[in-house]
Amino acid sequence: MFLSVFDLFKIGIGPSSSHTVGPMVAARRFLELAGNHSFPDTGRLTATLHGSLAFTGKGHGTDRAVVLGLAGETPDGIDPARVEAIGREMAERGHVTLANGHAIAFDPARDVIFDFGPALPGHANALVFRILDDDNNTLLLETYYSIGGGFVQNEAERLAALADDKKAATPHLNVPYPFSSAAEMLAMGSASQLTIAQMKRANESHAMPEATLDQRLDRVWSAMNACMERGLTIGGTLPGGLKIKRRAPEILRKLKEEQGGNAIQPHRVMDWLSVYAMAVNEENAAGGKVVTAPTNGAAGVMPATIRYYLDHCVGADQAGIRTFLLASAAIGGIIKHNASISGAEVGCQGEVGSASAMAAAGLCAALGGTNEQVENAAEIALEHHLGMTCDPVGGLVQVPCIERNAFGAVKAVTAASLALRGDGAHFVPLDNCVETMRQTGIDMSERYKETSTGGLAVNVVEC
Repeated sequence: MFLSVFDLFKIGIGPSSSHTVGPMVAARRFLELAGNHSFPDTGRLTATLHGSLAFTGKGHGTDRAVVLGLAGETPDGIDPARVEAIGREMAERGHVTLANGHAIAFDPARDVIFDFGPALPGHANALVFRILDDDNNTLLLETYYSIGGGFVQNEAERLAALADDKKAATPHLNVPYPFSSAAEMLAMGSASQLTIAQMKRANESHAMPEATLDQRLDRVWSAMNACMERGLTIGGTLPGGLKIKRRAPEILRKLKEEQGGNAIQPHRVMDWLSVYAMAVNEENAAGGKVVTAPTNGAAGVMPATIRYYLDHCVGADQAGIRTFLLASAAIGGIIKHNASISGAEVGCQGEVGSASAMAAAGLCAALGGTNEQVENAAEIALEHHLGMTCDPVGGLVQVPCIERNAFGAVKAVTAASLALRGDGAHFVPLDNCVETMRQTGIDMSERYKETSTGGLAVNVVEC
């Protein structure tokens, strides 16, 4: 099994990889698909949102994301400052232009439809695009599933993926170290005498020169850090109606004022971790440019832990950041392949839990941990997120999501530290923990999986 580091760490806009990035990708894909067909000059295009995309789509800007995708925009290429203008232009224009240049009617207010009925059986996040004639006959239909982290599958791809899972298939075996589980990863590391990051580097270098790989890794960290810096400097209130105040700039100001003082508490380092994570997720909540790591809702954990490594760890350097990203991507690929990183599928254990496991593994690797210690770090972090629900208040990635990223980063550092204090031997293997997360997600009530129909999303409103 091979999932590239650049599949996991994608540059896009907030507030959600599954509700914003994925739908934008799906809309653009449909634009290209429709461009391969011929249609009459009349008719219209519609996009229907199902499941979690319908229930929390307004808060996550899913309708806006669909419009942006149909305008031909891409998550990594769009300027966040242009989002509102593009939406107005599409509404005024009243049509979309297919890849072949054909124009077809599209009114965002009418043709993006929220279906609050049962979710489609394929996945909790589904979009159905249709091109209709004037009599509402369907001329073209395609269903897409936004499966977390900005990943998108159409109906055929989803069925193929499920068939592969049932056969325990391991696709993409054309890499030197095609591990699909932590056990395989450790066995391959032992046989090759390579670290997890070195094996991941060898796999990535199968498709690109090492110099290009390093440039792209550096670009990922640069985008993460740039998002963090914006979040540390921009104040005000987050959009969406909850009137949540951005706190990162004020916390940073207080931390800087304390520097050099005589009464600094030892736990202050956790405040740095927290402010780094909160800065990213406040920027994400505002629709800024972020890096899915592995999702937007959990985008603050990895950058915060890397920044902690750079600013507070002895011997930290750029090479260590690359090691961090490669090792964390190896863990993220195993989790995604064997369970899920989608809050709509398994709750927030799949988002912040996965991010914390990835960050713990990355930090442990960057600090010189053995393969066994890296796997142990990931397991510790994931184990202590098991059962975590996804219950965003108002369908917004704000409460409890922003603070939850801070705790995910703190747990990641704690997990890495605990693993480094041991010899790598531990009771619960990472694979068993991942399988437990998958089973827990299956058993979890749909109310607690990104629908905002249970948990804090209900009780905060009732209080």
